[in-house]
Amino acid sequence: MIYVLVPLLIVLMALTVWSLVRGIVAFLRTTREGLERGDEGVRDMQLLQNRMMFNRIKFQGLAIVVVIVLLMVSGKN
Repeated sequence: MIYVLVPLLIVLMALTVWSLVRGIVAFLRTTREGLERGDEGVRDMQLLQNRMMFNRIKFQGLAIVVVIVLLMVSGKN
């Protein structure tokens, strides 16, 4: 069981970092898009920021669940 959960935890942590980085990049591009394309560019970047924030929270939650399961499994040994 641990051999499955540890790689799953690593994948979830990587997805969390990926979502965080994409959200930060979208945040940084918001000002530039606003200047170049107007309100439409800002709206698109804000939607991407929100989606990446939701993904980050989702992946963090799943990683916490995996850690809890790992702790429960390791406590039984």
